[in-house]
Amino acid sequence: MSASSQPSTEPVSAAFVEEAIRQLEAQLGDKDKELEYAKLKIAALEQRLRQILIKKYGAASEKLSSAQLELLELEPGISSEEVQAESEREAVTAAPATPEAQTVSASGNRQKHPGRQSLPAHLARVEKIVACTPGQSQCCGCGEQTVVIGYEVSEQLDVEPLKYFVQVTKREKRACKRCEEQGVATAPVPARIIEKSLVSDQIVIDTIVRKYCDSLPLYRQSVMLKRDTDLEISRSTMDGWVMQVGELLLPIVRLMSRELLSGSYIQADETPVDVQMHDGSGKNHQAYLWK
Repeated sequence: MSASSQPSTEPVSAAFVEEAIRQLEAQLGDKDKELEYAKLKIAALEQRLRQILIKKYGAASEKLSSAQLELLELEPGISSEEVQAESEREAVTAAPATPEAQTVSASGNRQKHPGRQSLPAHLARVEKIVACTPGQSQCCGCGEQTVVIGYEVSEQLDVEPLKYFVQVTKREKRACKRCEEQGVATAPVPARIIEKSLVSDQIVIDTIVRKYCDSLPLYRQSVMLKRDTDLEISRSTMDGWVMQVGELLLPIVRLMSRELLSGSYIQADETPVDVQMHDGSGKNHQAYLWK
């Protein structure tokens, strides 16, 4: 092999190395500036989004964190009462890792953990006794059967699954055996919210409460009823229930309207909604819900 084919072993000049370092430092400085600008832009956009959500959900939402406001966007049909209730809740803290069950406040001082929440006293208590195993029921010393001296008590919130049943109404039919010409007398039909309906008043009331208090849409309730009872009731039928209940409540609405208009100052919360046109075109126009 000739000498000319050998790789170059000439040392790199110090000036070249210094220039390369300066270029790298300049590039890193530019990247740091871009990163800092991106952080500031993200923070500004997050603050702008927070202001938009506060404007959407009302003054009570100002107490909520940005994470809570974002969660509200994932929940359909959030009412102002729910936002108010969420704003009044105490901040949830992580469970303490120490046996002393203490938390550290923002100032650095240790605070005593409030402890486990107690269950409401007005709820009924249903006792369930867990017996000791056969091995625990026999004395290890003398072999005699041990006796119960007390109980270790704990409480958990429980629920009975919703139970549907068919209510059979039998109306008496009476007639006189001696006076057939008097005909037959039948007990009067009990008053109902929806006359000749396949469901009871309680089903109708539960449907209204779930829709307006629990924000549970009618189509979901229809699916749940089909799942739990194998009875298919369309959403349009449930819509009729809502309209009928609304007509029954009109006297109360008129009374509330008179009381509201008698004041000197009125506040309203308008919510824009899309409403289908009546001309059959399939298009929607913007309407408002006032509350």
